[in-house]
Amino acid sequence: MTTATPDHTPAGVAVHVEDLTVRYGERTVLWDVDLDVPTGVLGAIVGPNGAGKSTLLKAVVGLVRPAAGHVRVFGEPFASVRKRVAYVPQRAAVDWDFPTTVLDVATMGRYARLGWLRRPGRADREAARAALEQVGLVDLAHRQIGELSGGQQQRAFLARALAQEAELVLMDEPMAGVDAPTEAAVLEVLDELRRAGRTVLVVHHDLQTVADRFEWVALVQVRVIASGPTAEALAPEALRRAYGGAVAVVAAGGAAIAGAGSEPGARAPGRS
Repeated sequence: MTTATPDHTPAGVAVHVEDLTVRYGERTVLWDVDLDVPTGVLGAIVGPNGAGKSTLLKAVVGLVRPAAGHVRVFGEPFASVRKRVAYVPQRAAVDWDFPTTVLDVATMGRYARLGWLRRPGRADREAARAALEQVGLVDLAHRQIGELSGGQQQRAFLARALAQEAELVLMDEPMAGVDAPTEAAVLEVLDELRRAGRTVLVVHHDLQTVADRFEWVALVQVRVIASGPTAEALAPEALRRAYGGAVAVVAAGGAAIAGAGSEPGARAPGRS
């Protein structure tokens, strides 16, 4: 008989990660990770290439099986609360040649509420169009998703998350490879979600943007090096431990920012 893992989620925590280890074959990607993401924050997961940032999000939504440890979302296993969670993967993980319109993509966000056997009704289509309006794509609603630019595609998937009306929004590198206007638009929508009381957790590689726009950070390098309010989590010593070698540290928006290291083996901030 399988014994359920007891829940140790503290009050006011959206995501609770305890003793989490993830391996791909013989390679350990995450090791003994403990993390509590507070409810209602605009948070970022940062760290060097290969640090396990994207894997951490996948572990939260059950896309990878942990070798040890467990994750709780709103105090429950993910399967019990999946309707309350929206996950936006990296663009590289999506088949953009699939024949579907921008409006169809946004409407997919409603299926978490409907189930796959019920057809979207008028209210669902209106919610999808409202989400497209919010991200500036309503004029492209009937365009094939594969015809959009990379930034527009990213906004379409953000619209899908908005249409779901999820309490927790997880996004993996949503600003990667997009132009400045798209990045600004995405950040504004994330701010709106935070003001509406949603919890938003984003994998991001630009520490300057994180310092300026995010209030909570988890700094990851296979393990969690630091987590908490941005200025505390991005303290100089924590950045040196995460990125290795000599890092240039400057004050920016009250937080410490790492630049490229000058010692052999030092790594600049980048994508995972």
